Amino acid sequence: MTTPRTTTTATASATGQLATSNLARDTYTVFARAMRMSLRNPAWLVISLMQPVLYILLFGPLLEPLSGQLGAANAYQVFVPGILVQLGIFGALFVGFGLIAEYRAGVIESQRVTPASRTALLLGRVLRDVVVLLVQGTLLVLVAIPLGLRAPLVGVVLTLVVIGLLGAAFASVSYALALTLKSEDAFAPLLNAVVLPVLLLSGILLPMTLAPGWLQAVSDVNPLKHVVEGTRSFFDGDYGSSTAWWGAALTVAMGVAGWWFGVRRFRQESS
Repeated sequence: MTTPRTTTTATASATGQLATSNLARDTYTVFARAMRMSLRNPAWLVISLMQPVLYILLFGPLLEPLSGQLGAANAYQVFVPGILVQLGIFGALFVGFGLIAEYRAGVIESQRVTPASRTALLLGRVLRDVVVLLVQGTLLVLVAIPLGLRAPLVGVVLTLVVIGLLGAAFASVSYALALTLKSEDAFAPLLNAVVLPVLLLSGILLPMTLAPGWLQAVSDVNPLKHVVEGTRSFFDGDYGSSTAWWGAALTVAMGVAGWWFGVRRFRQESS
């Protein structure tokens, strides 16, 4: 005989499965639309990839004489992980501009009146951004190989996972800020104010071990510095070091914080 408690549990389970199914369907719908828009106008994808490629082609050779001071047999062993982190940060931070354009065109308003999950509206867009970052990161590694980069495949894959998580975190924050400000005139100066200190204090271009003591102390509070050092450990094949996994753990923490901020802002906008 079926008891009321059993019936309630079965109903709750069915409701949970339905909600999960709807979230997956809505996420795919948003992801597919965002990906189609990117493929229809791939110019900005190429442009966003050009800067890190130019860094590798035009700045990387300048570091070759410094390989000994950098503690590596090849300067690209140190330089490429930093450039990949730069791609993960800056490639994701600027995606909010697209959301502002969609907001102005009424796309966000039309999505708000649908029964689509608010989480899916963010998740679908972030997944598109992560896929783009992973493709760009793979291309960067391939460009660096003829120049002398030698890194273990496992280390490269782990680094790309870190870049994907980092990109998801910053894309979520970017969408949340764009939805809050709703203006390129306010969004652009805010990003520029963040980008420069992050670039200088994270050791993306050169390891912070080359910096004076006071600057190293300042950079220690920047979690992105530890992410960069962690990816360099992965590229060295040093998978058991605390440096590698401390950077990965900080990336996960930033991913959780960025995702929470983004989902909260999307739900507030829809309430």
